[in-house]
Amino acid sequence: MSIFARGAFVMVISAVSAGTAGAADLTIGLGGAVSAMDPHYHNVATNNMVNRHIFGRLVDQDAKQTLMPDLAESWKAIDDTTWEFKLRRGVKFHDGSDFDAKDVVATLKRIPSVVNAPSSFRIFTGQITETVVVDSHTIRLKTATPFPLMPVFMAGFAIISDEFETATTDDFNSGKAAIGTGAYKLKQYVRGDRIELTRYDGYAGTKPAWENVTIKQVTNPAARVAALLSGDVQIIDQVPTADLERLKKDKKIGVSSVVSNRVIYLSMDTNRDQSPFVTAKDGKPLAKNPLKDVRVRKAMSMAINRPAIVDRVMEKQAIPAAQFLPETFFGTSKNLKVEKFDAEGARKLLAEAGYKDGFAITLHSPNDRYPNDEKIAQAVAQMLSRIGIQTKVEAIPFATYSPRATKLEFSFMLWGWGSGTGEVSSPLRSLVATYDREKGNGPSNRGRYSNPKVDELLATALRTVDDAARAKLLAEASEAAIFDVAVIPLHYNINNWATRAGFSYEPRTDESTLAMGVKAAKR
Repeated sequence: MSIFARGAFVMVISAVSAGTAGAADLTIGLGGAVSAMDPHYHNVATNNMVNRHIFGRLVDQDAKQTLMPDLAESWKAIDDTTWEFKLRRGVKFHDGSDFDAKDVVATLKRIPSVVNAPSSFRIFTGQITETVVVDSHTIRLKTATPFPLMPVFMAGFAIISDEFETATTDDFNSGKAAIGTGAYKLKQYVRGDRIELTRYDGYAGTKPAWENVTIKQVTNPAARVAALLSGDVQIIDQVPTADLERLKKDKKIGVSSVVSNRVIYLSMDTNRDQSPFVTAKDGKPLAKNPLKDVRVRKAMSMAINRPAIVDRVMEKQAIPAAQFLPETFFGTSKNLKVEKFDAEGARKLLAEAGYKDGFAITLHSPNDRYPNDEKIAQAVAQMLSRIGIQTKVEAIPFATYSPRATKLEFSFMLWGWGSGTGEVSSPLRSLVATYDREKGNGPSNRGRYSNPKVDELLATALRTVDDAARAKLLAEASEAAIFDVAVIPLHYNINNWATRAGFSYEPRTDESTLAMGVKAAKR
């Protein structure tokens, strides 16, 4: 079942003492907002993390994103275009109903039909041309061409009961349809505040330690640390970089860290001839959109001092990025290097492109989604302004930012993308593949970048069975996209979790904060 090997640099620093409080209960301080309990509504890390408590998947992933059986106990390729999954027997949903093949069929039907999805899960299912039920616990998925990553993609989405195939997002948010096979049942979802979970004693997997779990959405960094120090929560994610060293020195606190699979990057409107937030410096419309010119995009990339952002804004809790994933991940390129800061070269490129005097642009950013997101945007704006691109920052809550970006309201945006598959096809297909709703391509390509060469290399890679050949194609696709400045990668986060003494957490490359991964010291 091994598809490919992955590497990740992991650091673990734990301060675990013998005393634990409220051993049956756990409270998590979550740094990001959760937009819905509907597991097929919004393909974003915070939502996916929460729904992993409630819903099972055909295939699971461990802390390093290595594949593991879940609702499928095994899988194999029957022929070049058919994968067979043997489903686990004896699994029950929270309402006592049996899990079988009909639930997988219902899930695959529902995913592309979810209304107003900000980022669709169709990216994981668009390759499937036919679903064949062999028997109640055997299912075959057919594709038009070979698709070696099928098991990897099956780890990307939750399986629901067929009873809720036509349920609305509101049905899931209310709890009516949030009936899964996971370790926890949904007790209550209070949008913007908390998610309350209770242990499901009929869970088919390893019984979790915690009877009751509360996931508090504490998007303010200072408040999150204060909640940890006061004991209101036992674990927090997205530890503020400004507090990290202090927390590491606190004997009542443990810290665990890992280099993330998430790249923080800038996305640009490379499609429209006139873009809504790009103007001349006097505010008048420009005859054409400068972001369509690769020389302008290259100049913007050259103007950004990535090491300075890592040192001063991220306080060394990040690594400058050259591409979509760190080099340790499958399909990355050895040829791509971090863009060298060159303000003078950037000015020359702008002049060559016909923008000697620059232009004005607005950089939109969330202010509560990624570590230091608004500060990063402000730093980028200052750097671009120094080469003549007068840059204004508008930072807004992610709950507002994401749907507006999905409606293509912005011209220049700060984003983060974590690879749910643990390899490069995920960001390539999501962020820079030509948008195609039917194929599931480009669901998060909010600049509507399009490059036939990238599309062709990616499509060939996805149907290439040989791992080494596929890795080479993915690397070439990354090179084609980065050399064309499809996006501007800034840095890879270092994910940090902090726990109260008596608790520990195994850090995950996918950033998930799972109650199942929180351990308590033995009394």
